[in-house]
Amino acid sequence: MTITWLGVSCKSEKEDPGPTTPGIPSSFGFNSLKVNGAYSGFKYNDVNLKPQIRFTFSAPLNNATVANGVTFKSVSGESVAFTSALEGGDSSVVITPSADLKYLTSYSVTATKALKSKAGGMLLNEVKVEIITALDSTDKFPVISDDALLTLVQQQTFKYFWDFAHPVSGLARERNTSGDVVTSGGSGFGIMTIPVAIERKFITRAQGLERMQKIVDFLKKAQTFHGAFPHWLNGATGVVVPFSTKDNGADLVETSFLIQGLLTTRQYFNANNAAETALWTDINAIWEAVEWDWFRKGNENVLYWHWSPDYGWDMNHQIRGWNECLITYALAASSPTHGIDKAVYDNGWAGNATFANGKDYYGITLPLGEPLGGPLFFSHYSFLGLNPTGLTDRFTNYFTQNKAHTLINYNYCKANPQQYYGYSDQCWGLTASDIPNGYNANSPGNDKGVITPTAALSAFPYTPVESMKALKFFYYKLGDKLWGEYGFRDAFSLDQLWFADSYLAIDQAPIVVMIENHRTALPWKLFMSNPEVKTGLKKLGFTSPAL
Repeated sequence: MTITWLGVSCKSEKEDPGPTTPGIPSSFGFNSLKVNGAYSGFKYNDVNLKPQIRFTFSAPLNNATVANGVTFKSVSGESVAFTSALEGGDSSVVITPSADLKYLTSYSVTATKALKSKAGGMLLNEVKVEIITALDSTDKFPVISDDALLTLVQQQTFKYFWDFAHPVSGLARERNTSGDVVTSGGSGFGIMTIPVAIERKFITRAQGLERMQKIVDFLKKAQTFHGAFPHWLNGATGVVVPFSTKDNGADLVETSFLIQGLLTTRQYFNANNAAETALWTDINAIWEAVEWDWFRKGNENVLYWHWSPDYGWDMNHQIRGWNECLITYALAASSPTHGIDKAVYDNGWAGNATFANGKDYYGITLPLGEPLGGPLFFSHYSFLGLNPTGLTDRFTNYFTQNKAHTLINYNYCKANPQQYYGYSDQCWGLTASDIPNGYNANSPGNDKGVITPTAALSAFPYTPVESMKALKFFYYKLGDKLWGEYGFRDAFSLDQLWFADSYLAIDQAPIVVMIENHRTALPWKLFMSNPEVKTGLKKLGFTSPAL
């Protein structure tokens, strides 16, 4: 609930005007509020376009002061014309907008101290009510087939990595406001969209090959540390851009996301000709240069996330599960030049006390990870390439894990225990994204009321029915606010009436790739066809039909 009181604090809805002084008009207080005949605090969602707001006070009002004593404004500060009527012995004023309000817009109605009683008394404290109008339920775009909608989303989102790629390096900018800053991990995800785009006829094979060679030529010259790439690079020069003071060197997890993309495209461009053979050779050189085993920090049985040329291992961030980093250990085990042993995986990744779960949430058993599953990117980033279908080890079946994780997230949003306006079975999905005035790893355990489209849309392989319902809501019902140049904007909150104007590489690319994994499994087939990956996964104790 939201109430604005100026001057004093108040413990209840009703005010005591206090004692009077002879010869001085007595002040008067606020008694009650109703919006469309009901009281539920001082913030109202899903309000109709011509609501009635009724303020009741402890004294009859001077009608001549209502026009200036009550303000009705939109969130942008625009004044709204309204009519007023006194009722209940003139102690209540009913405010109604003169014309219909706009859909899905925030307004404030305030009884100010300019409001006077018939006796000339002043209102003790201003009273403010916030109303948010209902969603316009009409379709914002023509309805097309489900298949056509999936293709449209893939094509529009792919533009972030094609049209908006950095002009020198061809890599993906961190976000749509990043200038020359490109991201190694987000670029790895973006690289995986290129074979999809070719197969979907968004671009030609020749165009895709040309772009890939441009990217690889840049990466061969970019600054690396023991073969590993930094989180951020300058897209024009290839020099590291610090992610933070001590994070100015190698980022092994971001590197693994990049290598996942490179190995996927290596398997796609496999024609027996000079151009595709050259690309294959260059990707191999980048892949084989990564010193995965060096990131054991002196042969410890765990991998470390960061190393800095200035601060060494100061960040001291061990890579332990369960989270988004399974691909890091999978590639480290698969490396033909700097591979790790199974003991590093068992003691590092899987040796964490919080790795296994096994508890039920919303009637669904979650094999691994934190309570309620955590943000959904855990089930996306590593599994853009790693095919969880039938992928099994001594801990779990990974498709079962990812489906359970997703369904818990879905059911949490549907149940909406924090009562955020807008959450439903068609408006769901919590994962890391922009939030109002910041960034947050949104999850059932860290819920800020923000829905991120990539969460539900990148879950298509696990929850096709629930994800399609979300896709249709995002596109048809919210499309006028959420759909843009590069697909769906990063995040939104109907509760706070906020829509991001941002696009993030790490959120956009999984939409394209995971929708394709749902449709044809092309990225999964490509990545899992890598002979080194087959060897590495077997080394770690995985079984799969793809192996």
